Amino acid sequence: MGRPRVVGIVNITADSFSDGGRYLAADDAVAHARRLWAQGADLVELGPASSHPDAEQVGGAEELRRLAPVLERLVAEGVPVAVDSYLPETQRFAAAHGAACLNDIQGFPDPARYAELAASDCTLVVMHSVQRVGPATRVATDAEAVWWGIERFFAERLAALTAAGIGRERLVIDPGLGYFLGAAPGPSLTALARVRRLKERFGVPVLVSPSRKSFLRAVTGRPPAEAGPATLAAELYAALRGVDYLRTHDVGALRDALAVFAALEDAGRGAPAGPEEV
Repeated sequence: MGRPRVVGIVNITADSFSDGGRYLAADDAVAHARRLWAQGADLVELGPASSHPDAEQVGGAEELRRLAPVLERLVAEGVPVAVDSYLPETQRFAAAHGAACLNDIQGFPDPARYAELAASDCTLVVMHSVQRVGPATRVATDAEAVWWGIERFFAERLAALTAAGIGRERLVIDPGLGYFLGAAPGPSLTALARVRRLKERFGVPVLVSPSRKSFLRAVTGRPPAEAGPATLAAELYAALRGVDYLRTHDVGALRDALAVFAALEDAGRGAPAGPEEV
């Protein structure tokens, strides 16, 4: 198992599906980001708007009102920050104010912005979704059809971005999970199981975020507040498949699980073979 980088989620929103309203105030968001950083996050991601099917959509002015005081304080403290938004004005503000990474659930669809993106230094997380435009919706999808759509999407979008002068070393791909792939769990389970195929085909880092997502809740029947064990199982599975980034709500639990897994692997390599292993 490789050592994936851990991205801690801070939802600066009123209606995120798992913790909406808890970190809407700037002081609360900064305090939570500091906790995630102290727990071992490699990157703290700020989300100024929710993208689940039932979320209220907000405009750029509101995103910036929520984001600006949190981003500026964290950057001043030396915390590496990602910003999760598909709005151009939010992305521009984030890049100009020290964000290390931009995460776009639409996968940076506008070629008119590619020169601007090429001129920045931000890492770009190119996410796939079956919706292509806007937030997640509840749609019926077929797992195999979604998988081939994922491959086609990244083949086309990575080619377009690199042709515009954006280096592959700045690109990370995210197949999308949960409602971004459909209402049923099958497409998300398939995408997570085939993470290694994405790495082998496209040769860029892969990020996944199963944390508390709908497909896990469908499998277990648990609400978001009780989805911790299912989340951790999916995250460890992804780590074993070689994923490069894990985006999570619970940095401490994931860090502990990865540390124990690494210790067990080290012990296994040094142990003599038993009769059942010969």
